[in-house]
Amino acid sequence: MNSIQFKPVVALVGRPNVGKSTLFNRLTRSRAALVADYSGLTRDRHYGEGRVGDYPFLVIDTGGFEPVAKTGILKEMARQTEQAIAESDVVIFLVDARAGVNAHDHEIARMLRRAGPKVVLAVNKAEGMNSGQASAEFHELGLGTPHPISSAHGDGVVDLIEEALSQLENPYIQSVPEEADAEVPEPDLGLEETAPEEQEEEVFTDHRIKLAIVGRPNVGKSTLINTLLGEERVIAFDMPGTTRDAIEIDFERNGKKYTLIDTAGLRKRGKVFESVEKFSVIKTLQAIEASNVVLLMLDAQTEISEQDAHIAGFILESGRALVVAINKWDGLDADKREWIQREFERKLRFLSFAKMHTISALKGAGVNAVLKSVNEAHAAAFIKLSTPKLTRELHAAVEQQQPPRKGIFRPKMRYAHQGGQNPPLIIVHGNALDAVPDSYKRYLESRMRKAFNLSGTPLRIEFKSSKNPYKQAE
Repeated sequence: MNSIQFKPVVALVGRPNVGKSTLFNRLTRSRAALVADYSGLTRDRHYGEGRVGDYPFLVIDTGGFEPVAKTGILKEMARQTEQAIAESDVVIFLVDARAGVNAHDHEIARMLRRAGPKVVLAVNKAEGMNSGQASAEFHELGLGTPHPISSAHGDGVVDLIEEALSQLENPYIQSVPEEADAEVPEPDLGLEETAPEEQEEEVFTDHRIKLAIVGRPNVGKSTLINTLLGEERVIAFDMPGTTRDAIEIDFERNGKKYTLIDTAGLRKRGKVFESVEKFSVIKTLQAIEASNVVLLMLDAQTEISEQDAHIAGFILESGRALVVAINKWDGLDADKREWIQREFERKLRFLSFAKMHTISALKGAGVNAVLKSVNEAHAAAFIKLSTPKLTRELHAAVEQQQPPRKGIFRPKMRYAHQGGQNPPLIIVHGNALDAVPDSYKRYLESRMRKAFNLSGTPLRIEFKSSKNPYKQAE
């Protein structure tokens, strides 16, 4: 038997607005969770990595827990919290020192005693208060010694985590069978038979694909993630604006590793009133910037709107690879389907480089094809293009159609090389290239995209003209 490390899992639980997300951000040393003086801001489970001394751990932020809720969004939030408790090794139960004990705290305490996890009671917002006075009344919850802390200022947080981890017996050491040590043969990747020039073009950065799923509210983003994962990982509720934060979830299928990012729905700017929703929009835009591929979801039950075009435009400007999925396709008749496809081609024709799929996120129809296109778009975004092949394709394009003259001069293109990835950037060198019109640039993009199979990713071409050595002398 050998020993390997497993990180203990710590869940943060409590009623709304007691400071769970503030403590989560402090433990993870990040701003991953939205924080505002607003009850019920967090809804889904949010995972992060923390460390105390030399010991790492996983921490789960949860929504405000109301175990007595029987219907609506509060019931869905309670289910998320119950799942977090089931996944955890130890629970930190947060209460509010300034609000005191209330009926909800007693109900949560009873539920935790029935569930049976190891529990540490944290009395938050105790800054400036006498520690004994802050924690005295919370003894009645019957969950052991209360620990006064301040999530906002960090007071007592390290001691709290050390106490939580001390509840576990050897949390970092687990035994695995000796067979796990058996030597695993390296897979045959078939690289020996690949010509050097071809290998340089086809190899791309093989890493976890960060896939942001974006769209207007209530188009089915969370439903799609739950379908992919095969569990109710995020709240999917028939109410616009259910998701408020950008939730990252690791996922693997057919040997491919992904990080799925569920985002808040993007509405028109004039309809965004709450400050919380404004922060949600910012988190969504940041998720797009941080992703490798974006899945733009549209609703087949409604027309393709101006807002869909705005979202698509931002994705295009960010340079991210793109796949389009029209959801709720199963509920349409033939005439409506044909109309939606015409609308897509008319209003979003600038996304012609992206593959479009019709799906049902609820039933899982078309989901595998979407993931296949995501893989292809990611490969295209990170492709490595050799200078000789780019230059040959450039010369072939010029031979078929030369750039137009400007005055007595015609721009001359000498060679091309790759200047970046995600999105691919091709830099063309030559003389008088400042005069190349946009129409010819689009022609080159089309040629390069077809020649190197760059489906699903924007392609950028830059021109660099050689300097005239006699210009300064004149």
